[in-house]
Amino acid sequence: MQKIRVLIVDDSALVRQVLTELLTADPAIEVVGTAADPYLAREKIKTLAPDVLTLDVEMPRMDGLTFLANLMRLRPMPVVMVSSLTERGAEVTLKALELGAVDFVTKPRLGLTEGLQEYAEDLVAKVRQAAVARVSARAGGPANAGPVIRMTSLRTTDQVIAIGASTGGTEAIRAVLQVLPPDCPPVVIAQHIPAAFSASFAERLDQHSALVVCESRGNERLMAGHAYVAPGDRHLQVVCSGAHFLTRLDDGPPVNRHKPSVDVLFDSVAVACGRNAIAAILTGMGEDGARGLLAMREAGATTVAQDEASSVVWGMPGSAVRLGAADKVLPLAEVPAALVGGDKPVRSVTGVKTNNLSVR
Repeated sequence: MQKIRVLIVDDSALVRQVLTELLTADPAIEVVGTAADPYLAREKIKTLAPDVLTLDVEMPRMDGLTFLANLMRLRPMPVVMVSSLTERGAEVTLKALELGAVDFVTKPRLGLTEGLQEYAEDLVAKVRQAAVARVSARAGGPANAGPVIRMTSLRTTDQVIAIGASTGGTEAIRAVLQVLPPDCPPVVIAQHIPAAFSASFAERLDQHSALVVCESRGNERLMAGHAYVAPGDRHLQVVCSGAHFLTRLDDGPPVNRHKPSVDVLFDSVAVACGRNAIAAILTGMGEDGARGLLAMREAGATTVAQDEASSVVWGMPGSAVRLGAADKVLPLAEVPAALVGGDKPVRSVTGVKTNNLSVR
């Protein structure tokens, strides 16, 4: 197999050295060069033609966002952002994902051997996924949202919408929420994201949506027109309390290596809500959420998986489809209507067959 060619762009010589050592330890990856700023990076991209770029958020001469915007407009390629675990780092990183970055990793904890090993595994996995991710030219930001959807035929007034995602999910979830109507059923969301970033993510969704979006604090009564985002270091669950549904935060161990886990959320919604729920599993790396989506389908809920063509990485939704967990496989643009009772036709995905769903 041909190795994944990586160019590292970071103004810190130490970080460049550490990232080079961590990535080259994987036999499938070759670091073909490093650059201390975007101007040097621009020239090395031309001569080295890397498959993946790791890009620092804050750099001298030209900041990472300006460089990324230019890159995605003129020469789109997979980019993994290297971010700091700060409020400023969260805001800039979410903007980078909006501009077209595939994913991000936080700055390595230098000097902590155990932490560095865990970081290395995450870094390598995200670079590998970035190499096969779908990227396209951007004109400086996300496409304009369509009109807010008008609800048509909800099955019950007690319905709950559950959404799970990972790689590419911050933008996919934004695209869904920004066209949901302000009176839609309550939405619960599990997105793989660090604890330092989840509050900023919820605030960003709130700015782009007619819904009231917040980071869940637990024990909230689910209300129509509201969306609840799992904190980056807790599992989000839905429980039934009398005639109401409530959020619950769980500090248990990671599930499928993730906390929050989509499986944990979907499993809880299957138990608490049964057929009064609808779920969508969106773009993401790995298999988290596939079994939870199946549990929801078996409990009578309607289940949707994002199709391969519109996913940045078709790991999680692809696993759900292969497991037979999805009632519908839809492009991202058709997911919102499916969540609130729309009657958009199901678009097929090529070459996938399951026991419960046959897709041409």
